[in-house]
Amino acid sequence: MEKIREYFERIVPLSDGDWQLFSSKLIRQAFPKKAVLLKTGQTENYLSFMETGIVRYYIPKDENDLTFTFAFAGSFISAYDSFLTRQPSHYELQALTDTILWRITYDDLQVIYRDTAVGQTIGRHASEAIFLTKSKRELSLLNDSAEQRYRNLFTEQPHLIRQIPLKYIASYIGVTPQGLSRIRRRIT
Repeated sequence: MEKIREYFERIVPLSDGDWQLFSSKLIRQAFPKKAVLLKTGQTENYLSFMETGIVRYYIPKDENDLTFTFAFAGSFISAYDSFLTRQPSHYELQALTDTILWRITYDDLQVIYRDTAVGQTIGRHASEAIFLTKSKRELSLLNDSAEQRYRNLFTEQPHLIRQIPLKYIASYIGVTPQGLSRIRRRIT
């Protein structure tokens, strides 16, 4: 939990009272590798800070799931569109490794926004981080080749990418597993 306070204190100083209220609302949950955190059709009720782990976001398909992003330790995760609109999610979140999340419910976050001096700042920062990740992904899909998307992922998280099954990486960069094999051969 201290990692979360350190993260927030880089953004805005937290009074002990604000931290006490905020931390009292956090729920620590551990998920084993391959656990589905949210299924299609469920409404996202949590904004989570990932202490450890890797999570993938994907659209389940009969033959091959469509992986569209990964989240790593030290970041916020949520099916944020579902969280904000209180509508069912169109995609799923799955732990690719053992994962520890610190979660706050939608209702408790509204209390934090209302009752703390820094709640709005913290909420804005979390939503901006999620938005920037999404925008970066969209721009990459429009501007970068599959090979460049692979290189970017490898550059950003080289020690973690080895923990992601290749079929998910292939789906993420928009190629078949065979196409990913060719890319990997070319760049090694």
